[in-house]
Amino acid sequence: PACLGLYCGKTLLFKNGSTEIYGECGVCPRGQRTNAQKYCQPCTGSPELYDWLYLGFMAMLPLVLHWFFIEWYSGKKSSSALFQHITALFECTVAAIITLLVSDPVGVLYIRSCRVLMLSDWYTMLYNPSPDYITTVHCTHEAVYPLYTIVFIYYAFCLVLMMLLRPLLVKKIACGLGKSDRFKSIYAALYFFPILTVLQAVGGGLLYYAFPYIILVLSLVTLAVYMSASEIESCYDLLVRKKRLIVLFSHWLLHAYGIISISRMDKLEQDLPLLALVPTPALFYLFTAKFTEPSRILSEGANGH
Repeated sequence: PACLGLYCGKTLLFKNGSTEIYGECGVCPRGQRTNAQKYCQPCTGSPELYDWLYLGFMAMLPLVLHWFFIEWYSGKKSSSALFQHITALFECTVAAIITLLVSDPVGVLYIRSCRVLMLSDWYTMLYNPSPDYITTVHCTHEAVYPLYTIVFIYYAFCLVLMMLLRPLLVKKIACGLGKSDRFKSIYAALYFFPILTVLQAVGGGLLYYAFPYIILVLSLVTLAVYMSASEIESCYDLLVRKKRLIVLFSHWLLHAYGIISISRMDKLEQDLPLLALVPTPALFYLFTAKFTEPSRILSEGANGH
């Protein structure tokens, strides 16, 4: 019978020379998706640059949240924040390497994947056909293999490594915090990991197409909030503390990441000059901060200007 629906296909059961025997129309095995003729074909391609950038974005989310909550709960007097930042980076890096090693093909830092063709490839469960409007043919499978499930595997390894390493580190070096505060960054991770998991499960396809713009918008907003909260109004204010320069360069890296993700670097001669726009938001803020200082606006208003 002919295969109906976007993601139903016939699986190859036996092949001997030119003889090929296929099974009934149904769900393709994991690691395969249907071709134009509705036959299940193994995913033998390699991820494109945009796919790697998407995986990099999903890998950065827990790391950025780790750093945020470590900084939030460490306090100004604690000397343990730097060590916790390094440990979080180590956990996420090791988790990413292990995830790549256990993915197919096993044992190498390389994955084979199927190409993403459309948004519906992320939500195959919504496209199970009903040929006679009575019986539903369930063809739900990972058409974007392995971009959907590899994120869950990565989050699981991040969580396991955090529970193995971070409590011991915090207990040893977080002497500047009270007993009730030193583990709060770990407790926060126990909340945001389930949230990230649900976000990937429900909105993975939407994030795949929207993450470059999310990076640009969030990096611009957080940079403006940070510079405003730190009362940075000139280049001298940036150079006073090394931490401010680190935050600025981190945001510039995020700006560049978002620009590269949007342009995909298809035409280097046209796309590379766009990276010159990376420092523009910070420079614009520094040049216009003195004109938007609240005290100056209030004083000029009182004078009738």
